[in-house]
Amino acid sequence: MVSKVVVSGQPCPPGNVYTEACPSRAILELIADKWTLLILPALRRGPMRNGDLMRLIGGVSQKMLTQTLRELERNGLVERIDYAEVPPRVEYALTDLGRSLSDAVRKLDSWAEAHITQVQAARARYSQRETAARR
Repeated sequence: MVSKVVVSGQPCPPGNVYTEACPSRAILELIADKWTLLILPALRRGPMRNGDLMRLIGGVSQKMLTQTLRELERNGLVERIDYAEVPPRVEYALTDLGRSLSDAVRKLDSWAEAHITQVQAARARYSQRETAARR
């Protein structure tokens, strides 16, 4: 779930996201959200309507999609495009800032796909150890 992080007006030493008051931590929290990690690459394909995003991103609820899109828009990563039509039509598109972030997210996607077998094997080993320890 995307939550809003309130940070103090304290200056943050450059590159020090470990400092509690660092405003960069708020954007890292948004970036680390699972829906953000799926929405940004989806929008690399071009502007999309809400329903198109829901069909593409399995498992996301309307509420979570809307909340995440609003937060991405608030942070300048996505723009909402309202068309003056009847019925109303709204699309979402990446901004230049969002496109630059989606490049980094694409690397995470590639890493996950390349290493899923190793992660699954590690999970299986962990489960076996935990099961054995309970006996």
